[in-house]
Amino acid sequence: MARDVAPLGIAAWVWSLVALGLGVALSVWLAQAQQRRVDAGQRADLEAVADALAGTVGEGLRTCELLARSVQSLFLASSEVEPREFTHLYQNLHPRDRLDSLQAVAYAERDADGRYVTRLVAPREGNERVLGLDVASQPPNLAALLAARDSDRPVLSAPFRLLQQEASGTPAEGVTLRLPIFHPGPPPASVAERRERARGSVAISFNVRRLIGDSLPEEIADAAFHASVADVTGGTARPLFDSHPLAHGDAGDHVTRTVLFGGREWRVQVHAMRQPLAVADWSQSILWPGLVASALFALLVWSVLTSRRRALEQGWRMSRRYRESEERFRVLNELLPALVLLARGGDGRITYANQAARLRLGEASGELTLAALFDDHRLGLRMQAGELANGTPSEAVLSNATGDRFWASVSTARVDVGGEDMLLMVATDTSEQRQLTELLGYQASHDALTELYNRREFERRVERVLVALSSGGMPAALLYMDLDQFKLINDTSGHIAGDQLLIQLATAMREQFDGEGVLLARLGGDEFGVLVPGLREAGQARDLAERLRERIDGYVFVWEQRTYTITVSIGGVVLDQPGLAFKDVLAQADTACYMAKEGGRNRVHFYSASDDETARRHGEMEWANRLRWAVAEGRLLLMYQEVRPVSGDRGRPYIELLLRFRDQQGRLVPPGAFLPAAERYGLMPMIDRWVIETALSHFDQLHPSGAGLGLATINLSGASIEDESLVDRILELLHAHGVDPQRVCFEITETVAVRNLSQVGRFLGRLRDAGCKLALDDFGAGMSSFGYLKNLPVDIIKIDGSFIRDLLTDPMSHAIVRAVNDIGHQRGMVVIAEWVSSVEVLDALAAIGVDYAQGFDLHRPEPVPLHRRRG
Repeated sequence: MARDVAPLGIAAWVWSLVALGLGVALSVWLAQAQQRRVDAGQRADLEAVADALAGTVGEGLRTCELLARSVQSLFLASSEVEPREFTHLYQNLHPRDRLDSLQAVAYAERDADGRYVTRLVAPREGNERVLGLDVASQPPNLAALLAARDSDRPVLSAPFRLLQQEASGTPAEGVTLRLPIFHPGPPPASVAERRERARGSVAISFNVRRLIGDSLPEEIADAAFHASVADVTGGTARPLFDSHPLAHGDAGDHVTRTVLFGGREWRVQVHAMRQPLAVADWSQSILWPGLVASALFALLVWSVLTSRRRALEQGWRMSRRYRESEERFRVLNELLPALVLLARGGDGRITYANQAARLRLGEASGELTLAALFDDHRLGLRMQAGELANGTPSEAVLSNATGDRFWASVSTARVDVGGEDMLLMVATDTSEQRQLTELLGYQASHDALTELYNRREFERRVERVLVALSSGGMPAALLYMDLDQFKLINDTSGHIAGDQLLIQLATAMREQFDGEGVLLARLGGDEFGVLVPGLREAGQARDLAERLRERIDGYVFVWEQRTYTITVSIGGVVLDQPGLAFKDVLAQADTACYMAKEGGRNRVHFYSASDDETARRHGEMEWANRLRWAVAEGRLLLMYQEVRPVSGDRGRPYIELLLRFRDQQGRLVPPGAFLPAAERYGLMPMIDRWVIETALSHFDQLHPSGAGLGLATINLSGASIEDESLVDRILELLHAHGVDPQRVCFEITETVAVRNLSQVGRFLGRLRDAGCKLALDDFGAGMSSFGYLKNLPVDIIKIDGSFIRDLLTDPMSHAIVRAVNDIGHQRGMVVIAEWVSSVEVLDALAAIGVDYAQGFDLHRPEPVPLHRRRG
């Protein structure tokens, strides 16, 4: 063959190197451009984070300004603002819902000497030291006050340690936002007029680090960026916040933003905490594909310049074409992992199968037709006829020569091979993927322990039934099952035994309903759900529930050396009305199950809207949830009712503390509406502790007489009496708040007293030894026995109001009141009459010799004068 000659007489390999160099240079240039775009994107992210932080910090300061404006409006609208009004405004604004960093809202009044002394503050708790503060003792605070007065604009102080922070030892600094209050009249126009008419100043103080910390974008909180804020007013930088104070330097670029507010300048600086991203791997960089393309281009140039083909005979070229094409086809397809088959378009006989197809279908696959490979014969015939030869994949089950079946994604296409119509089929084995998908789907909808449906799938199926009801679907029933005394098995034999029991019961329930179309689910713990679709009559659901109860009732569980009999309580709801919600249906079923347990366990109870007891239980459950929310949100409040002497000098005030609940509409709810639910659901110890801690921590604020309050009575429930640790907590609170135990009286009812006389005696005895007074309420209402008064260390007995009400008309009531009074005085006790409703009753009590009287006609309950925020 003659020697190849390249253009311009230059060797072909030189042209190839030139092409390679040009390709490499272009690839490097494109990679650098790509890197610049990545850097620009990272820079944009950094600036976006800085803008977001500066914006949210500014927004927080503007929220402070709006709060200050609201308080300023109160003073502008009133010539004299009472402490109660100031506190009510603070409570109505709920400022800490939007500004968690808020420390206090205060008002400093200008006195005759020109000093500004703080007279009002909210909330009171934690800010007691601020009352009476001379603002001049805090130069930054005073400077902001004077600047706000002269400019009639909001002014932000320089950072300084707030008085509250000094008391608590908090290391962070605080800032105050000041607004002036002027005497009534048109707005002052000059500085001199503002100074002359200055009446006082409103201050919003807050923890500056918390204000900025609450504003952090998610990227800073995730340590992707480092943020710092400093007060640079006047050219001197004073650090306010550092998101990562232990970070040793910043790895990346930084961006600075400025927040101007209230005469102060804050510098916000955000640094990248990580090195800039380098585009250096195959998945991201364009450099490597570019280098590969350059090498291929160089090879192409070399190939073009070195291919000096001589004219070959046309016949030889045509005779070789088919052979070379077929050879390339075979070599390529032999290496493919997919199953590749070539069949004649007429009869579908397979003429070629690649290596993967021969291994999966067997060596004898070449003797078969395409249709014979498909488990679905009709689909196979359609494939063989070319009806689906459009290249679109179809899921199908294929079988090999030995009968093994597997799922595959199959696509066919018509091809022309040497002028002959052929069918090319490509199949990919998807059995493992399908099995994995089915396994994941099963795990997502089934309980791992019992292999029943899980709560999420059960909810989805019930929702489907409820939707079908709205469009005329058949009724269904929902059963809620709770095993009786399941905790006993866990406690005595361990959780492994409990799990094994749940597995065995699940198997028994599946066998019970096999073939009935009933859906079983484990809702959690020892709770199960049953959905019975397609009810023809309501009695069908009850019969099914009874069959299930009897099946479990007869089940005996054996574990190691112990034998357990199992019972279950079942609550049912018939789903036959459109518009039902899943949460309501489940709550009704749970209520019905609770009623089944209340009825003695091992029974079935179906919910009915006309069932008064069920409705009452359901209402109590709702009240229990509302009470938990009320304690968390500060919705409980204390009221006091005065207990007055029947005759003689009134002496020091004596009060009884009463509990109320304020609902979301601001209405006061009496205790009779919620205390039964609290007692039933075990919430009374929590409520009693709240009352005790609130009363003892603000004892001198329970009555307008303040420290002159002689005695305050606190009611205790039976559940609290059973709490041995409560006495220790009471004694701890008395000592911590410096309350004289002689000024505190704890009151229990007669019913609680006789429930466990020895335990009650020990409980009350410890309180009396500490100096506290003890009272017995509702004496005579229940199982009264003068004998047990000898065993109870009480100081006060309160005669039940039912006897006082009939005192003037019923001789027996008169005799009982006199007897209780005489015996009480013989025991050295103070005697109190409840429900006193008239002057005539009061005179009769005086004649008998009763010491004190209590009733709405003598004094209606009032809120205790606590100036503190709750919630």
